Amino acid sequence: MTCEPKFICHPDFSELAPVNVFHKENLKTELPEHPDRLKNRHILFRKKTVLGSFGQAKLKISADDHFKLYINGKYVTEGPAPSYPSAYYFCELDVTEFLNRGENIFAVHTYYQGLINRVWVSGDLRQMLFFELQIDGKTVCVSDTDWKCRYHSGYTECGKIGYDTAFAECYDSSSPEAFFYRIDFDDSDWKYAAVFKNADYSMVKQPTEQLVYSEIEPKTVEKTDFGLRLDFGQEAVGYLYAVAKGKSGDTVLMRFGEEQNDDGGVRYKLRCNCNYEEKWILSGKTDTLMQYDYKAFRYAELYFSPDTEIIDVKMTVRHYPFELKARYRTDIPDLNRIINLCADTVKYGTQEVFVDCPTREKGQYLGDASVSARAHAALTGDTRMFKKAVTDFCRSSFICPGIMAVSTSSLMQEIADYSLQLPAMICWIYSIDRDIEFVRAAEPFITNELDYFRKYMRGDGLLDFVNEKWNLVDWPDNFRDGYDFPLTKPIGKGVHNVLNAFWYGFLKSADELYSLVGKPETGLTARVALSFENAFYSEKTGLYCDSERGEHSAVHSNVLPLLFGLCDSDTEKLDRIVHFIESKGLTSMGVYMSYFALAALVRAGKSETAYKMTLSPGCWLNMLSEGATTTFEAWGKNQKWNTSLFHPWATAPLIVFADGIRPY
Repeated sequence: MTCEPKFICHPDFSELAPVNVFHKENLKTELPEHPDRLKNRHILFRKKTVLGSFGQAKLKISADDHFKLYINGKYVTEGPAPSYPSAYYFCELDVTEFLNRGENIFAVHTYYQGLINRVWVSGDLRQMLFFELQIDGKTVCVSDTDWKCRYHSGYTECGKIGYDTAFAECYDSSSPEAFFYRIDFDDSDWKYAAVFKNADYSMVKQPTEQLVYSEIEPKTVEKTDFGLRLDFGQEAVGYLYAVAKGKSGDTVLMRFGEEQNDDGGVRYKLRCNCNYEEKWILSGKTDTLMQYDYKAFRYAELYFSPDTEIIDVKMTVRHYPFELKARYRTDIPDLNRIINLCADTVKYGTQEVFVDCPTREKGQYLGDASVSARAHAALTGDTRMFKKAVTDFCRSSFICPGIMAVSTSSLMQEIADYSLQLPAMICWIYSIDRDIEFVRAAEPFITNELDYFRKYMRGDGLLDFVNEKWNLVDWPDNFRDGYDFPLTKPIGKGVHNVLNAFWYGFLKSADELYSLVGKPETGLTARVALSFENAFYSEKTGLYCDSERGEHSAVHSNVLPLLFGLCDSDTEKLDRIVHFIESKGLTSMGVYMSYFALAALVRAGKSETAYKMTLSPGCWLNMLSEGATTTFEAWGKNQKWNTSLFHPWATAPLIVFADGIRPY
């Protein structure tokens, strides 16, 4: 009789107690020292199962941190999406087409990274495989101690990428485990898996689809003195696929980049603080490169000896399933170019989560998702990935009811501006799919968030001294248009415009959300609107100021009041603020704030102004002039010291110009 699936692991992890990596960002928590020997561990599992005749086969599978699944020698999929142990995702797959009557081989390549970063909840000494196969509704194979396991010796470190985001890989094709996934592979000398005795997972079904894959041939292949230089014509996300034959022990040095140096070489030391240099050791036979972790790149260089032959080379691209459904009514060629640029960014930039960039951090930021998740849903009409992201952030409330800025990861970061946008995101999703049950499920988290921020309210309802979370305003900081309030970390005392504008927007969206579920409104919205007006509006200039006692008016301080309807009752004021925003232009703010500016203009009935500003030469057209095939983190490559050249938060035109889409 088949037992319930166990959380199995390599015996080295079996007795370990999980490390609590979760804490408030401002509490400098010292985590226990992580054993280096348990970092960057590629852990293989294999199991043979005999099946009779069958109709349908369904598999539930998960791993911590990640898995790649092979059945009968064929690659199936990878996952799961990053998640917290309290709601850990498993993938549910129909694997009927991969199974045979008779003997079947399951091989799973799991990975435990061991770093504290924005990618996964790792560095916590939790490592496991979860597996449950059902044939025609009956469980026939589970993860248990009958599985064989072994470390994959073919993956070693050759540096780190980004902010401890990933280990650069050195892959050895001659490793004994190179063909672990094949049916005839001999695992007789492998260890048996152990049960992870301190497992504390609560498993939930991943609500999104599996990634899809395709191959891109290089647009140009240049033979050089050192080997090959490749241009794939488009920055995308994935792995280099290569087949080579050379002497045993020969090394192929691989460099990847988003752009080229002046001499035509690949800029593998990316401006976004990633060193994209990796190695491949050949076996002396015909070898296939097996890279595990993904990167974003367009260009590649391969350095190899004259005795080595590169037989084939491509890029294996991965992304979340994507079908373009949105319509954009424009005959303006430049706007079409911008829309296409943004669409490619969302297509390739949406992975298991909405990554802020698929290079430097690979993390899911709430503020970034405010743009990229809307853009994805607007393009595809599919809100599932957006709802998963919102759910991920709601689940971060166990760390702070005021919601984390990054989920789901072991790096703790909090940004008040981001947290305050969560109810608006829920209302926007409802405007697309009318899923009231999703709204009901999210409402308690918004109520808890409301209670969290209320503790920072002064008597008139404005937020003062929200010092537990970063007050961002915009990013990079040189795009704050002289914002006249010191944005120290932690923030100092006093009220300032942008945070309180988002607070008003939070209350307004919370009222809308409560109305949908039949709950009384917050009772704060009108009071905060009046207090905001009294604190920040200048009768002298007819604009909103940055701080209560100041006289400076940054464009940001006027974008948000326009977006949230604080100017709606006064046409003269509305027109004056629209003119002010237009006179400043989008280049006076960061790419992040440009979304709110364009949404505010469209909401105010000023779509033509929004079109005009979008087409200004210093914005998306400047990215294109600098060779962009995906949108940048800033308006130009040199406007931030570590600019990401693949940043989906710059895709606002997809939202605000789509037919029938609510701009915010």
